[in-house]
Amino acid sequence: MRRTFDDTLSWSETGTELLLDTAAGWGEEQYLAPSGLPGWTRKHLVAHVAANADALSNLVRWAATGEKTPMYSSPQQRNADIEAGSRKPAAELAAWLSSSAERLAAGVAGLNDDQWNARVVTAQGRTVPATEIPWLRSREVCVHAVDLASGIAFTDLPAGFMTALADDIVAKRGSAAGPAVVLAATDTGDHWELPGEGEPVTVDGPLADVAAYLAGRPHALTTPDGSSAPALPAWL
Repeated sequence: MRRTFDDTLSWSETGTELLLDTAAGWGEEQYLAPSGLPGWTRKHLVAHVAANADALSNLVRWAATGEKTPMYSSPQQRNADIEAGSRKPAAELAAWLSSSAERLAAGVAGLNDDQWNARVVTAQGRTVPATEIPWLRSREVCVHAVDLASGIAFTDLPAGFMTALADDIVAKRGSAAGPAVVLAATDTGDHWELPGEGEPVTVDGPLADVAAYLAGRPHALTTPDGSSAPALPAWL
């Protein structure tokens, strides 16, 4: 694992600042513009990120008190909260985005060493130590800062985060159906192998494009013969 707990704390803070700064001052017109995610406006996306902060605060509370507090009451409720948030006025949505991030940061800052080692359960049903919470938040804020479709790109994210993201996605994709791919980051020398169907396809390019490709975002990666990198199934 090429990430430390301190790394994830730093990336969570960096991504949060990047996302908040990008959306700062937006009115209805900017919030109603399409995001980089199909079918979602920026309002949907911001509601999702704000709801995620509240959900991760539930895990912080679980770690702090020992009282089982799931991220979401149900997948249906999670989706309903995002849809409801997408209908909030711009100012109210912006306030939720900011206040939820502040509550999560305060909760994280209040955990002691023993509480960080407490076991909690993610929305995907994985039992993990609370030390995973900053990494879960890092993925949300960093990737979705790009998804706001307001000029932020993967090249604006910390290189260490992108490497860790690629590691994480490759580990998750290892058990999923899809094409076999060998990936190489030409600017860092890192390599990843995705097991899958057929002969492995070699794909290389800058780390930012590799991370974007693995995350299912727009990229410029091609195979040695110039054809597009093979499509991958969803990773989350």
